[in-house]
This record gives sequence, structure tokens and C-alpha cells, in this order.
Amino acid sequence: MLSKSQYIRGLQCHKALWFYRHRPELRQKPDAATQALFDLGHNVGALACELFPGGVEIEFNFKDFSGMAAKTRRLIDQGENVIYEATFREKGVFAMADILVREDEGWAMYEVKASTGVKNYHLDDAAVQWYALSNAIQLNKAFIVHINNQYVRDGELVINQLFEIEDVTEIVESRQMAIPRTLGELNSMLKGDEPDIDIGMQCSDPFDCDYRDHCWRDIPEHSVFNLYSFSQKGKFELYQRGILNFEDLDVDQKLTSIQQIQVSTSLRGEEHVDTSVINEFLDKLVSPLNFFDFETFSKAIPRYNRQRPYSQVPFQYSLHVVNADGSIEHKEHLGDEFTDPREELVVQMLSDITPTGSIIAFNMGFEKGVISELANLFPDYENQLLAINDRFVDLLQPFRSLGYYHPDFNGSFSLKSILPAMFPDDEELAYKSLEIQDGLMAMDEFARLHLEQDAGKRENIRIALLAYCHLDTLAMVKIWLKFKELCE
Repeated sequence: MLSKSQYIRGLQCHKALWFYRHRPELRQKPDAATQALFDLGHNVGALACELFPGGVEIEFNFKDFSGMAAKTRRLIDQGENVIYEATFREKGVFAMADILVREDEGWAMYEVKASTGVKNYHLDDAAVQWYALSNAIQLNKAFIVHINNQYVRDGELVINQLFEIEDVTEIVESRQMAIPRTLGELNSMLKGDEPDIDIGMQCSDPFDCDYRDHCWRDIPEHSVFNLYSFSQKGKFELYQRGILNFEDLDVDQKLTSIQQIQVSTSLRGEEHVDTSVINEFLDKLVSPLNFFDFETFSKAIPRYNRQRPYSQVPFQYSLHVVNADGSIEHKEHLGDEFTDPREELVVQMLSDITPTGSIIAFNMGFEKGVISELANLFPDYENQLLAINDRFVDLLQPFRSLGYYHPDFNGSFSLKSILPAMFPDDEELAYKSLEIQDGLMAMDEFARLHLEQDAGKRENIRIALLAYCHLDTLAMVKIWLKFKELCE
């Protein structure tokens, strides 16, 4: 018996399904970002049930799948019209329908997704669901419920506007013929030895595989898989030709200028510095210098008025100001977790950023995009906010223009890659020493901070958030100072 999720796993990679069944100890534990996605799916699914209120939920019990299916059958026979997590064990498949609704002489199933549209694997998911359910009940329709990213909250959530419902019955029915053969292949494979399948595009399509660490254990840290801005397909084509290390690359391999520098610095073990590029960047800067960084969170279910699903809500910033005399000031703001943080942040930000001088961000497109959204949201501050946008300078630019490249960047221009390479002995710049170590952790911590009942824990999290954002702008100051040193 295969569960629906195991079937989808097997479609992606037979080896991943075999490991799931026979070598569960190799499975990677979900990181914070993955766990956040699981939680998101659960929350969205629970909210979607309000589209069909008054139903009965089948509680999950991993020790008694047969009991869950039996309860579903009893509810159907008793005339229940709406069942949440309706459970079936049919034709070798264990499936749970998110929402099952009685319609006319039969039933309609609704699968809920936290995405903003229907993806191909959603259709495979619904198809195997249909395969199982249609053996037990008269199934007439299949729908996928997903988030409507054009919805804007205004007061209470309007559930039937937050969600869109798409009829996928015809597509799902067209995929039925292939399912018995696929099930047979998967079950036969599971009875044999570990499949001999090499790494490939399936390792991350459509999902990042949770056995990747095991399957990729022999891939060196510096390899063609780290080539900057090189297509995934192209990387695997090189790998399949036996080209894994930079030393293996053909002399006629067409590489961009950044990739050429990446390969040459890695082979030499030396950094690349072009002071003309760095000087050109430094000459753009106008004192006083404002090193600025936002933290935002993005959720499927809008919490505040005038918020769309998955829109970026800024809740925090850090600002290091370097004055003309060389003195450095630090300013910061962290919003209240219980209220909409955006307008208060705007007011404080406009006060903290100096009225003249450059505003420096790392990958400034993100900060400028957030500020543009704030300008649309708060017309009273629109002119001031857009004027700020005109003053931005991107600290990422001299790196991408090959003013500075270190082999330990390993094809990445993120701060998390740049800092340990440029400042290997500076403990002050070590993200790993922080309680919150990346933007995803910061986003998740603040998004759920209002749910924390312990005031002491809330305050500790706020302190950790401030420490993380502070390091982002301090890091930019240190990079600027390093650039000045290289050019002197």
C-alpha cells in the first residue's frame, strides 16, 4: 500500500521512495524553512475548510489508518455532506481528501494548496487521489483550491475571495490510465535492491529531496555545480560527461567573465581584485553614508488590512550611518508584533535616514521594491519614500562587476558567503554565533511572535532579531572599509 505522498515521491525519484521505505535513517531533518512550509500548508488547509462549513474531520492516527477509513465510510453511509481529511484505502493507495463534499448523486473532492496557482505535480496528486476515491464512491468532480494573490484584506478575511477554486476534473481523469502501471512499477521497485540512479535534475524538481545529503556526499565543495549563473541542466550535462571539478573543464568551455574568474581563483587559491572597479563604486558614494537593510515577512494568509497574500511586510530595519568625519552611528527599529508594523516603520525610517547622502543596500532591488510598496500604501509619505529610492547604491554591484572575488565565495554573492571569505577571523561578523542566523529564520520568528504567550521569551526573540539585522548593516560597513583599504 502506497500513500499519496509516497506515490508523488516515487514519481520524482524511485531511489528517494526506496530510501523512504528501507533507509529512513538517511533522511534529512526538515530545516526551519521546510518546517515553515509544512506549517503553512496546514494553516491554509484548515482555513479552506471554512469554504464548506459544518463538516466532520477525520482525525489523523498513524497507528490506525484502517480506523480512519472505516470512520469515513460510516460518515458517508450516515449521510454526512462534508468531510475533512476523508480517508480511503483503495486499489493499493492510501489517500486523504482535504475536503469531500456531497453533490447531487455523488461527491466532489477539493485539494487545498498554499500556492497561487495550479502546478503539474498538483495534478498528479489529484489524479492518484481520484484513482483511490473513485473505487469507493461516486466521484463526479475534482477541484484544486489555491490562494488568490490579488485579494487585498479589508477588515475580516473574506474566505471565498482569499481562495480560488479550479476545476481539474478533465485533466485528472485523463491521467487515470497511467496510474496502475506506475503503481506496479513502484511496488516492484520497492521489493528489490536499492535502485541504481545517479544524481540528476530530479534531486530538486519539483521538490528538494530530503536524501540529497546522502546522494551528493561525494560531490566536492568546489565543483561545476557551484558555477555562478550556470543553468542546472548545463551543470548536469557537464557532470554526465565526467566533468566535475574545475580542473576537468574543457579549454573551449564557454564561460562568462564571472565564471572564468571563479574557476581561475579557485584553481590558484587566490582572490581577484580590480581596484578600478572598486574605485568606480566608491566614487559614486555621497556622504553621509546610510547602510540600510530591511527584514520582512511574507505569508499566504494576510494578517493586516491592505495586505495581499505573500506580499512583503517590512517589520524591522537596521541603519549604520557613517558621517563625513568618519564617526559611525547605529539606528534600528523593530515593529510591535501585535499590530501592523508598516506605518510606524515608515515614520521612523524617514526620521532616521539622513536627508542627504547615499543609501547603501546589498542587492538594493529588494529594499527599493519594499519602499515602493510602502509609497503606494501610504500616499501621505509617497514623495518622501520615492525620494529615498532615488538615493540607493547597490553594494552588490562591485562584486558582480568583478571588483572583488574570493574563491571561497564558491559561486555565491550572498553576504553569508562573502563575509567568512573576506573576514575569516572576525568573530564579530559570524552569523553562526547568532541565535537567528538568516532572513528566513527572522521572518518566521517575527511572523509567529504574537502567538508567544511568555513575555520573557518574546523579549528574547526581539533581542535576537535586532542582533541579526544589526549584523547585516555592520557587515556592509566592514566591506566598505575593506574596499577603501584595498584602494589606498
